[in-house]
Amino acid sequence: MGKKDKNKSKIKRLKKEEIKQRIITFFSEEATRSHNYKQVSHVIGAKTEVQKQMVCEILESLKDDDYLIEIVPGKYKFNNRGTSSVEGIFERRSNGKNHVITEDEGDPIFIAERNSLRAMNGDKVKVLIYAKRKNHVLEGEITEIIEKAPQIFIGTLEIQKHFAFLLTDNKILANDIFIPKEKLKGAKNGDKAIVQITSWPERAKNPYGEVIDILGTSGENNTEMHAILAEFGLPYSYPQTVEKAANKIDDTIYPDEIKRREDFRSITTFTIDPKDAKDFDDALSVRHLKNGLWEVGVHIADVTYYVKPDSIIDREAEKRATSIYLVDRVIPMLPERLCNQVCSLRPNEEKLCYSVIFELNNKAEIQNSRIVRTIIKSDRRFTYEEAQDVIESGKGDYKDEILILNDLAQKLRTKRFSNGAINFDRHEVKFEIDETGKPISVYFKTSKEANKLIEEFMLLANRTVAEAIGKVPKGRKAKAFVYRVHDLPDPEKMNNLATFIRRFGYNLKTEGNKNDVSKSINNLLDNVQGKREENLIETVAIRTMAKAAYSTTNVGHYGLAFDYYTHFTSPIRRYPDMMVHRLLARYSEGGRSVNEKKLEEECKHSSEMELTAANAERASIKYKQVEFLSERLGEEYDGVISGVTEWGLYVEINENKCEGLVPIRDLEDDFYEFDEKNYCLMGRRTHKIYRLGDPIRIQVARANLEKKQLDFALIE
Repeated sequence: MGKKDKNKSKIKRLKKEEIKQRIITFFSEEATRSHNYKQVSHVIGAKTEVQKQMVCEILESLKDDDYLIEIVPGKYKFNNRGTSSVEGIFERRSNGKNHVITEDEGDPIFIAERNSLRAMNGDKVKVLIYAKRKNHVLEGEITEIIEKAPQIFIGTLEIQKHFAFLLTDNKILANDIFIPKEKLKGAKNGDKAIVQITSWPERAKNPYGEVIDILGTSGENNTEMHAILAEFGLPYSYPQTVEKAANKIDDTIYPDEIKRREDFRSITTFTIDPKDAKDFDDALSVRHLKNGLWEVGVHIADVTYYVKPDSIIDREAEKRATSIYLVDRVIPMLPERLCNQVCSLRPNEEKLCYSVIFELNNKAEIQNSRIVRTIIKSDRRFTYEEAQDVIESGKGDYKDEILILNDLAQKLRTKRFSNGAINFDRHEVKFEIDETGKPISVYFKTSKEANKLIEEFMLLANRTVAEAIGKVPKGRKAKAFVYRVHDLPDPEKMNNLATFIRRFGYNLKTEGNKNDVSKSINNLLDNVQGKREENLIETVAIRTMAKAAYSTTNVGHYGLAFDYYTHFTSPIRRYPDMMVHRLLARYSEGGRSVNEKKLEEECKHSSEMELTAANAERASIKYKQVEFLSERLGEEYDGVISGVTEWGLYVEINENKCEGLVPIRDLEDDFYEFDEKNYCLMGRRTHKIYRLGDPIRIQVARANLEKKQLDFALIE
């Protein structure tokens, strides 16, 4: 077949949608001129009578959509009335669904690839918005890239004789990155690397880049964990300059400093932490007072005594904002010498603390409290398991102290739930990992009385500190402070949750006062315990809730049923707690309120970093789940349908909570359609239904570590 015949064949195959897209492109490029249907047909290559008829119909429909204007009968022009220019941030997608988010956070503006000006994800751009077409998304074209965002990608290097490519696997970039040989920095074929895009020439299919760091051989545990951190823009090493500064800190406790503090060294004090913990930032002391009350001290590592504002250590901690907990490691916020040694409340060592001291009666009612700087000496380091043994057996070291603290904590907890707190007490997925980082088994971490004992006293201390600053006499304004806030759930999301759980036979109260709704949520969470849909319903319920965050505007904490709440008890691993310690010290000495706007910016940064760290943690869990099941291909498991989409069924395995996809293309017994309203896939011929929450048996079919994806096959 000759070239002419091939073109003719191609033209004959033009579909209506393709003709429409060509017409839209043509008029957007020829925005100032008018054209009739014959001119348009000629330019877009519509040559048959049927195609020319389609062109006429499409021109009329685009006129009806206000995309075109009919200047004179039969002559059309691009409608630039109502077009406007705005600025926003470009979001690139590998599937071509690029869009721009404007500062007012209105509707996203769709940007076709041909109109993108090769902008990259995160670039600040100027957009010409087209006149809105009826029943269509807002569309536009980029006219200027105002500010380029750094473009960092992680992938595996494929090195040829004279050049290399970084094979990426993300949702942002559809193209691999071309790397000249001299920009490889000594990397080898198969290495996982971090690459920065340097340019994207107009006629080049691929962007150009250079290697900025080599993470190691693809597939090795350290390499993959570092890659996850790099993917989220998180640090995977600690700057040596900061480590050196930490090593120079004088950790001597001088007599003058002891005189300024309350001395708790002779009072029974201990820590209770996970068995693998090294940074002990909280301890409890307890004694019976002559007035018949129980004195309970919540002692928190006095990190800000050692870390001065705007020091090199402080700037690094502020940037990180949080420690990051991946499956097999902790990436600390503070240098190791501080978090594991100087500040850590290790047994039989004198330590400086910021403490909240309570006096409680036998009903756990608070009679007095004070916030003071102290010096302590922990008598014992308990793991949660050891403390739990004491609670269950009534025997062991400091049994009297642990049992009284547990009794008081249980009463505090009961009171908290009667006030409307919500009991989200989920099982955490944990891995037993060998020395190479390979997962050898999966287990679930459950919260027992020892965990809840610590939790209640930390909650009490955090609430008391927030009240000390936020609760002021009527008519007076509270000083600027860092609150941990949790807003009321969105009513629409609550109604959706109620509709969703009804299919499982549960009911939920979505109206009434806060307490009524909270109690209804707690009843739901109690009722699903031990049921096959437990994890699914808990997950959906948590997603219904607003996200907790840091803010200077106190709206209370809905989930805990507290009017005032902050984070004070973990300054070794959270920067907001360090901020709270400094504000407390400033205000206790009569200092003026700090700049609220600047404090709010720090709160926002901490909230964002907390979310990023949580996403990285989930990615590391997902990686280990895929790695764990990659050695169990062909094995069968019972599970529950945890998600239904147009591309298939997500199934969560009961035994290990690993989730994978049964692709819709693999459901070969029928043509299945997605019913979004009823969370199900339905067979067109057989009417067979796969519904969210249904029990199901699957076989592990494929495991892709690069994509962190599992594919399952159904066992009928």
